[in-house]
Amino acid sequence: MIIKTKACARAALIGNPSDGYFGKTISFAFDNFTANVTMYETPDLEIMPTRRDDSVFKSIDALAEDVRLFGYYGGIRLLKAAIKTFYDYTRKNGILLDKRNFTVKYDSDIPNLVGLAGSSAIITACFRALMTFYGVTIPKPELANIIRDTEQNELRITAGLQDRVIQVYEGLVYMNFDRNLIETRGYGEYVPLDPSKLPPIYVAYRTDLSEISDVFHNNIRARFDAGDPEVVSAMKFWSSITDEARTCIETGNKKRLSELMNENFDKRASVYKLSEGNLRMVSTARNCGASAKFTGSGGAIVGVYENEEMFSHLKQELEKISVKIIKPHIVGGDIH
Repeated sequence: MIIKTKACARAALIGNPSDGYFGKTISFAFDNFTANVTMYETPDLEIMPTRRDDSVFKSIDALAEDVRLFGYYGGIRLLKAAIKTFYDYTRKNGILLDKRNFTVKYDSDIPNLVGLAGSSAIITACFRALMTFYGVTIPKPELANIIRDTEQNELRITAGLQDRVIQVYEGLVYMNFDRNLIETRGYGEYVPLDPSKLPPIYVAYRTDLSEISDVFHNNIRARFDAGDPEVVSAMKFWSSITDEARTCIETGNKKRLSELMNENFDKRASVYKLSEGNLRMVSTARNCGASAKFTGSGGAIVGVYENEEMFSHLKQELEKISVKIIKPHIVGGDIH
């Protein structure tokens, strides 16, 4: 049997980064871009490389560019970490795995380094394949935690829960990472919302990216832990507008939702040091009349647009600064 699984790109619609700040956010998963994993039984356990794992290059320039984009590691380490963490989980929980081996490979068209959660999508898709192959069920809140732990503990990647929750749940989800909930039961409050109630949404991403998104985390973590009033106040602000945005979605208040998304970014820009390229992307979208905020840590934006005429204008203006725009197709989720 050949198992094929996938995980979608994601965009944070509103809220704070949620990387351990006990905040709130609303995110959606969309299948315009996906990470795909294929797994099938074989005599030995093998992880097959893909283009991201190439060791043959056309030139020294090509090698340097590959390192700039991906570092010294490709996607194989993501699969290895996922398999190792899955194994540890089954051992810890007394789940006996049969002795079959498998070959696993992946591919992904999620744009790199633009804050659309490409790495966690590969890990999520791998977990889905492993669960199917071995017949193991992991509850969604727990699965999101395990995927985060894979990145944090095995790969030493800075990772919060937002990306993993939305890629596990899919659809459009309100997340409350309340400190008491996180510290007592280990996960927050995750409420599926109806994506059909959203106004027209676009996602746009840079194609000339020269910085990884991590640079935009700045020293916010240290400032938050030290009780910096500016950072603590910003986190509270993002939590409050997330609750208001949820109401806007449920009541169809498109205008206020659009305003809140702009306020979300403006507060971020007042606390974080942002690159000129990312600021230009946001200002270009706003000059067209749309709202704009980061989908994650920089490199891509999400916003509300009015109509097809505005979308065409956005496309025209963003292309001038090497930014591509799409209409995201929100996929999955359960609003019942």
